[in-house]
Amino acid sequence: MISEPEDKSIEDEYDVVVVGAGAAGVGIGVTLMHAGIENFLIIDRHEVGASFARWPKEMRFITPSFPTNSVGMLDINAIAIGTSPAFSLQSEHPSGRQYAAFLQGIAKFFELPVRVGTEVHEVVRRHRGYLIKTNDGKLHARFVIWAGGEFQYPQDHPFPGSEHCIHNARVDSWKTLPGDDCLVIGGYESGIDSAVHLAKAGKRVTVLDRSEVAPWNREASDPSVNLSTYTIERLRQKEVADRVKLVSGVDIYEVTKTSDGYQVHGVSGETFTSTSPPILATGFCGSVSLISSLFEPREEDGFPLLTQDDESTISPDLFLVGPMVRHDQHVFCFIYKFRQRFAVVAKAIADRLGLPAEQLETYRQWGMYLDDLSCCGEECVC
Repeated sequence: MISEPEDKSIEDEYDVVVVGAGAAGVGIGVTLMHAGIENFLIIDRHEVGASFARWPKEMRFITPSFPTNSVGMLDINAIAIGTSPAFSLQSEHPSGRQYAAFLQGIAKFFELPVRVGTEVHEVVRRHRGYLIKTNDGKLHARFVIWAGGEFQYPQDHPFPGSEHCIHNARVDSWKTLPGDDCLVIGGYESGIDSAVHLAKAGKRVTVLDRSEVAPWNREASDPSVNLSTYTIERLRQKEVADRVKLVSGVDIYEVTKTSDGYQVHGVSGETFTSTSPPILATGFCGSVSLISSLFEPREEDGFPLLTQDDESTISPDLFLVGPMVRHDQHVFCFIYKFRQRFAVVAKAIADRLGLPAEQLETYRQWGMYLDDLSCCGEECVC
């Protein structure tokens, strides 16, 4: 890692800079306030909730919202204590645009220090803290929390011929796609969600998943590895079931364009055809790829290797929050999962700043302070 000498021209200095103003960025911002940290800034290259605002119009949260604060249980899609998307939006499965509005409301209510239109070009380790180079000048931070999301960084070149496909993250509305038949590559949540909406638009859909035991057939109860009940239920609807074919064990190696459509080729010799561009539901690289050199990759999956406080193992004072957090076999890819780690990060920073952060103990009562991972991973018995 290359350290950069002091830059006397820097005027914006903060204890903490949070990169990303989505669910993770807004959530950790509120938590920093509750930890007693005042001198911090949240930056985003677009607007608050930008990734959610760019979801396909038909896409909805797979996790249900319900206003349960009155009985001591936090709404599963909330990112701050005392808030509830269900109460604010009056929607059980909000759209991306609705949730973006919810996040904007949270930022306004808590008066979070957010600077939008600020794109990070580089993060450089200094002798004390980090220099953050942006299109709007340089920032210095004692601590950096990377809260950039995934949706705006799709994995859209997984194999040769990917340029003939459309990644699901680049679709504005499923109703506008041409053709009567579609191929969807990838059978986890985004792939099945794509198939459901395409079927409802009157198209016939074939979903191709590389796993021998596909997400729709797995018996695990963790929705990080199999389909949510909301998605399974939608698959069973007659208008969907009659139009969607699910195929597992197909590992795609190439897509080719022909005179009358497209061909998707599997490594075992399978060939599937469609008249419209195949849909890539192949996941996301994630924004952390922009600063991958500041994190050590995990051997098992390449995700960032983190300390028990979600700090980089090779870049001190650089923390990660959001859906790319991993610990052993624990996957914190949903809001109700990764929000449990906000207080862990905020407490680690508060300790180093000499702040008591006593208010964070309240987070335990709301299931938002998970510092003991040994209690995770229990499967449902029935």
